[in-house]
Parts: sequence; structure tokens; C-alpha cells
Amino acid sequence: MRQETVNSHIIVIGGGLAGISAAIAAARLGQKVALVHNRPVLGGNSSSEVRVWVCGATGHGVNRYARETGIMGELFIENQYRNPEGNPYLWDVTLLDAVRAEPNLTLFLNTDVREVEAVGELDNRVIRSVTGWMMGSEREITFESEIFLDCTGDGLIGFLAGAAYRIGREARHEFLEDWAPEVADDITLGSTLLFYTKETEKPVRFVAPSFAKDITTTSIPIKRVIRSGDSGCHYWWIEWGGELDTVHENERIRDELWSVIYGIWDYIKNSGEFEADHMTLEWVGSIPGKREYRRFLGDSILTQNDVIAQRSFEDRVAFGGWSIDLHPPQGMYATESGSKHLHMDGIYHIPFGSLYSRNVSNLLFAGRNISATHVAFGTTRVMATCAVMGEAAGVGAALSVMKRITPRELRERYLSELQQTMLRTDASIIGLRNEDVHDLAKKGVVRASSTMKGIWLDNAAQEYRLISDVGLLFPADGEVEGLRILVTARETTQLNIELWDTGRDENYVPANHRQTLIIEVAAGEKQWLDIPADRMLFGDKPCNGFVIVRANEAASLFTSEVPLTGVLAFERGAKPVVSSDLEDHQPDQLVIEWSMRGLVRKPFCFAVETSAYSADKVVSGYVRPYGGPQMWVSEPLVNGRVEWVEVELPERADIREIHLTFNDDVNEDLINLHHHETPFLIIPELVKAYELQAYMDGEWVTVAGDNHNRTRKKIHRFEEPIPSNRIRVVIKETNGSERAEVIEIRIYEDHSIEMKTS
Repeated sequence: MRQETVNSHIIVIGGGLAGISAAIAAARLGQKVALVHNRPVLGGNSSSEVRVWVCGATGHGVNRYARETGIMGELFIENQYRNPEGNPYLWDVTLLDAVRAEPNLTLFLNTDVREVEAVGELDNRVIRSVTGWMMGSEREITFESEIFLDCTGDGLIGFLAGAAYRIGREARHEFLEDWAPEVADDITLGSTLLFYTKETEKPVRFVAPSFAKDITTTSIPIKRVIRSGDSGCHYWWIEWGGELDTVHENERIRDELWSVIYGIWDYIKNSGEFEADHMTLEWVGSIPGKREYRRFLGDSILTQNDVIAQRSFEDRVAFGGWSIDLHPPQGMYATESGSKHLHMDGIYHIPFGSLYSRNVSNLLFAGRNISATHVAFGTTRVMATCAVMGEAAGVGAALSVMKRITPRELRERYLSELQQTMLRTDASIIGLRNEDVHDLAKKGVVRASSTMKGIWLDNAAQEYRLISDVGLLFPADGEVEGLRILVTARETTQLNIELWDTGRDENYVPANHRQTLIIEVAAGEKQWLDIPADRMLFGDKPCNGFVIVRANEAASLFTSEVPLTGVLAFERGAKPVVSSDLEDHQPDQLVIEWSMRGLVRKPFCFAVETSAYSADKVVSGYVRPYGGPQMWVSEPLVNGRVEWVEVELPERADIREIHLTFNDDVNEDLINLHHHETPFLIIPELVKAYELQAYMDGEWVTVAGDNHNRTRKKIHRFEEPIPSNRIRVVIKETNGSERAEVIEIRIYEDHSIEMKTS
């Protein structure tokens, strides 16, 4: 047996999306990182071995402008370009490439960590090392470091180190959670196996194995959906083990799931109730996708009430948005719906205090094992949310090592630096703004070649009959002027129009009623209808205005052929998400009452004056929509004309680093596998060709650029400083949008401050 010792600044155990994001984040901050994973491929439940969709805060399109940025965002965008068909193996490759691209990161696959050396009293433990066995290589490897991250899902590392944890459901009185049971128990969510099918050119027989279950003798058909054309995550409900120990009885759970999968396939192939003669099994999972096991206890415990109230934690470092999604303990054998969902009004925030152990001083964690109650865990457990928590934990680990302090001390003494470092790397935090004192652009004056000063969507694509209430959201930045909508009336009628705000800046549903207008409409085709809204309706604070047009079967609106950032359209109750055999969505929830599913990139034709897209937005400090789109948008790029935006500094600086953030439309719901296919390889709003110019010696000099950009965040570093007080970004072409859009420009006199600290 070969014995080795590996020394690193940070050890991340677990190569799912939480672990990958944590390892990359820490490595990019100059730390030597070892990523240790017990499988031959990365990705955890999202990998080709398990094949679960990577879901996150968008909730399959329920939440607006909620797709993750940072490392998870990079992975979404890269997979969209490489793998639009959702091939699971190409997703594996995308993850492997991302990890191998980091020079400070060393990957150890097939390495199962089983031993932990920890010292100290129970309330103040410290991990010294962990030891793993590399399967197939006969190598026993001991990993030593200053900080450890448990991203194993099951929480084995923290458990072996003596970290405090919970398993199961808390009692209702403990955190006053409506969805918690009256009495605490050890029930968890169960595990799932998936399978893939495919069509063949000739009939295919299926002879069921002896262990295949006769599902017609079970309760499965009662509240479950079985279709011959479904496969993969459509069968997420093949779940079992919630009443068992999902770790120690993993083999028993797998065998039961196998018996049901082959039983379902026998039913589809041989019952005569389906057209499946030419179908065959392409793949059946062999590793149960676990949903829940240990949840560690941190200085904060995220609860149902925090999630529903969208509590703005002072130490927020990530966000989620998936519904609180809980399943019956009996899983697929339950006679009730396979899941019940409770939605908040938008995204919610996750505190750093939920990402480190309260009693093991150098242990952080991310993924489904964070410090949250069982009910709150019902939303944090989805993988894109696990990934953004992983990035936060990785940044926290890196800063803790740099400063030689514990994660708790980092939260207590350097919280602002933690959050600002994350914002600088485009991490998924909403509602915090850039306050980096080293960013010279914040002190500059911003100018642009042109700015879109008014919204004018008049290129009608399709008539939309007002058979139900509809909503129109737009950025209200100052006075409301020139609000009009394009209407057809088949007879003289009245339109009932209401104006609302969305309450919270991160929300996109009507919250506070501001004004109601009853407007006479003459019979006629495609007429512009003035909406005489109160000019100061929303005050002088930028926000999202929400216009409701009540149902009127005598009238129609029109959808626009051209989408526009910051503008959304909604249908109310047209395609309601209500209780069904498979999913039970609780009633009276605004984000499902006002749906955009049928109107993605199809806003209604309307007009309004606005200053929401002004050039100074590139230094506003926000890098995500928040009370408006928070970006500069030009007039249309017509006849080959270029557009530019520039920052003039108070005085000349020796510039060594410039950050650019382009718009990748975080409203677009992307996914890694096969839930849906987005009709473009690259987000159209992303800038494709640009030049970065500096004004030197009386002329503009190109210092960097890219003619084939397809990413959101671009960092240009210069070995020799650029002496200038004016920096200009010249936009020559987009990936399909008719306007240039830039979210942020940062300018630094030194290479990344966080890199230098290390």
C-alpha cells in the first residue's frame, strides 16, 4: 500500500456542485486547494452517474431574474454553449474542464475519505487532517490543511470530526414553523433512482427480472404519472427511504428503487396500455440520489420563517428561490401527492452563519448539509443553490486562511470584506452593492455614445386576447411619463388598469396598489392608449412598476417581437399551478398566480419614458437587477455603428486591472440536462465583439478586447500599468441583441487585492 501526505491551504471533500464551486472559488483567490471526491466523475447528483436536473432559484421559470451568477452561472453558460441537447456525459466534461482550468486546484477522484483527525473539547474542536483511500490505485492519502470544507452531502467529515448536527424533522414549537410536525422525528426525504429510454428502429422485447415489482398491486398508480415517453427526472417521484436511515440502509433503498423501475418498465412495455413496442431502456441508475441526511448546526439556522419572509440577513452571501418542496415519508408508495410546495414572493437570502460549524472551528460546509431546519432545507437542497453556497464557503475559507482566523471570526470582524470579495467575483448575492474602496471607477464620471431614454416596443408579433388579467412590469426610475399600451378593441369598451409596485426591490409580483384607472377605448385596430398615471406615483426611488390590465374579452394587447431587459409580461391564472396528482402547490401564492411561462421574451407592446438605462448604471454598484435592471443600454446598433461607454477618473492612474460585466439575461432559465432546450447557444444580450481602450497621449489606444466573447464576466489584467484617466469600452457587436448592454466597469491600480493578500 502506498501512503502519501498532501498539504494544502484548503481541503474540500465532495465533488458535487457545492464542492466544485467552493474549490474553484478558493483557488481563484490564490489558495492551494485539494478537491477530494469519492466517485470517478464530478457533479454528484447532477453527474452522468445520477442525472438529476440542476435546479435553482429560478424554480423552472417561476422566479424572475433569479438565475445564479458567479461560478454556477459560468457553468450554466458554458454548458448551454457546449451541450444544448443536455448530454449527461458532456456535462461531466464541462465540470472537469472547469476544475482543471484552475492552476491552484488539485483534483483527487475515486478517493473516499473515511478517517478524520480532530482534537479539542466537544465545544471547540479542530480538524488536523483527513485520510482517504484512492480506489483502483491502492493509495492511502492523508490531507492536511488549515481549513476543511465538508461538501459530501451526507456530512461524513463533520460527523467524524464531532460537529454538532441534526437528522430528521424539528418539532413545530422549536422554530415556530407551520410546516414542521408537532413532534420531532428522524424522518427525512427519500432517495431516487432515474432511468432513460429511447426509440429504436424495430420492436424490442422486455423480459422483466425476477425482482421487478408488479406496480399494479401497489399504491404507485394512484397519485403518480406514468407515461411511455417520459424518462430521467420526469420520474423524480420514484423515491423511497424517508422512513429509513438513508445512509446505513442505502443498499436496501437502491434494491427497492430498482424493483420499482423495472416494474414500471414492465408495465409500460407489456401491459398493452402504452405505445412502447419500439422503446428500450437506454440507462438505469445504480447510485441512489440522496436528498437528505445530516444537517450541521452553525451560528445561524435558516428556518421556514426566514425563507418566506425573505429575511435580509446582514451576513447574506447567497440566495435561493426554489419552493419549500417537501415529500411524503412513504415516497412513491404514499397515497398523497408526491410533493407539496410553498413559494415565497421571490428569492430569499442565505447567511454565512449557516455555512460553518458552531463547534468545529475550522470546518465550513455547503450543499444539502448546511445549518437549516428540515423545512427550510426543502428549498436550499437544490443543486444550483448548493453551488452558490459552495462559492460563498470557498471565499470564506480563503479569507480565513489569508487572515489566519476562523470562519466565525471572519463573520464577526471582516463581514464586509467577505461580501465585497464575493461581489467582485460576480457571486450570487442580491441587494448588496459594490463598496470596494480600491475600485477607481466608483469615483469617475461616466459618459456613453447613446442611451436608451425611453421604452418603445411597437413591433407587434401576435395579438393577445384579454381573456384573463395580464401584468406588465417595467423599470420606474423617477417620474412616470408617457405610459401607453398598444390595444385593439372589437367594440367600444373600458379597460380597468391598475398600477402597483413590487414592494421589495428583488421581487417581481404586485405588492402595493398605487392607482386605478378606468379608460375608455374606442373600437379600432392597434391604437395607442394613453395611461394617465400619476407622474410621481412611485416617488423618486428606482423600483419596478407593475401594470395590471384586467380581463376584457372585447380587447386585445400585442406581444412584441423584440424582448427588452427589465421588461416582463405576466398572465394571471391563465395556466395555474394548482394541486395535481403529482405536485401540490399551496394556493394564493403570487409568484405562481402571476406566471410568465408563456411570455418569456415576449413583452407586451407599450411605451414609457425612463432613465433606468443611463450610463452611470455601470458604476451604480449593483451587478444584478435590483429595483430595476441596473445596467447601461444603448440605442439600437444600426448600420454597423459602434456604441461605447467610458469612465473618466478624477486623475490619471496606473491601471493594472479592469473588470467588465456584460448582460447574460439572468431571467433566462437554463438547465444542464433535458428539462427544456433554450433556442440559442449564446445569450443574445451578451456582448460578442468589443475593444477596451485607454486615452493616452491625446488618443484612444486599444489595450484589450475580444471578438468572440460569450461570457458575462471579463477581467483584463496588464503586466505593465496603463497610465490613463479615461477608460472606454467600445461595443462592436452583440450575440443577437440590437442594443449594447453593460452592467459594470471596475478599474484597479493593482492586481486583485484579495490575490495580493495571500
